[in-house]
Amino acid sequence: MKALLASTLSSIVPADPSIGSAIQAHLDDLTKPQGSLGRLEELAMRYCVARGEVRPRLGGKRIYCFAGDHGVAAEKVSAFPPAVTPQMVHNIVAGGAAVSVLSRHVGADLVVVDIGVDAEFAAAPGLRLVKVRRGTRNLAVGPALTREEATQALETGIGLAFEAAEAGVTMLGTGEMGIANTTPSTAMFAAYLGCDPATVVGRGTGVDAAGLAHKTDVVRRALAVNAGQLGDALGVLAALGGLEIAGISGLILGAAARRIPVVVDGFISCAGALAAMRLCPAAADYLFFAHLSQERGHRHVLEALKVRPILDLDMRLGEGTGAALAMSVLEGAMKVYGGMATFSSAGVSGRDAEDKG
Repeated sequence: MKALLASTLSSIVPADPSIGSAIQAHLDDLTKPQGSLGRLEELAMRYCVARGEVRPRLGGKRIYCFAGDHGVAAEKVSAFPPAVTPQMVHNIVAGGAAVSVLSRHVGADLVVVDIGVDAEFAAAPGLRLVKVRRGTRNLAVGPALTREEATQALETGIGLAFEAAEAGVTMLGTGEMGIANTTPSTAMFAAYLGCDPATVVGRGTGVDAAGLAHKTDVVRRALAVNAGQLGDALGVLAALGGLEIAGISGLILGAAARRIPVVVDGFISCAGALAAMRLCPAAADYLFFAHLSQERGHRHVLEALKVRPILDLDMRLGEGTGAALAMSVLEGAMKVYGGMATFSSAGVSGRDAEDKG
């Protein structure tokens, strides 16, 4: 294990819930009936605990959209050809994709990360060129990545999280772009959770019933051919994952080491989050799951992780679109928490003021 990954893993500590009573006291003193803001209060509590502060400062928001290609696309598991990956990278950078629009809408910086696209890009604002290799190998016939390549991708994500921390970012979002990437994600879920692939394989970009059956068979083949590589968390990520998925995992680990909450997008980002949690269980304390993807299997995964997403909008696009919207909700929760008047400061009578004379 390389030095940066090892040192990052060793520096991640579980969030300390001991400040929860002080946070709750402030929530209860806000000028509203106790608990009346529902999940916004829960989100504010978790954000504060993750930051380790009763009254944390809100800084910038940033979404990293990691892009990578997949050798398993050769198995025809996607309704779209691999050429779409670099085309969509150009579209996102140019500001024309859904995540581009929603990032602007919520005031989040958007950075596209070429960590493994099978194409070369010219330098451009908002595009980071940190390619580990030009796409993964075909996981249906052998490991998608070597352990060294997976580690390099993890460390790339860690470095981006540290860079964001230095820039004053206090909330990160994940996103991805990569044709065929629901297939490695599904294989990772099956391996990490020990579930039947049929429970988590979905239609991805819109394959038909025959395509769904074929995709399920490809995942089963991948699990079988790579069985000897799946003995640990890094082995699963390398053998079955993707470069953008590993980048997301590294971003989460780096953010956790710097106590920066991360809003995890949808199905593919969830695979990166699960890998990060398997590498370091304490990383879970810094994660907020953005939304329930319409991709079949996402509900199964979230239930297995015992987490409740912030939104449920029947979305399944990826890119970071769900993360952008959920970041706005989380930021709203924190602005209410930090900006509302309290009963004690505003001179508003509380519920039991008469009882207290």
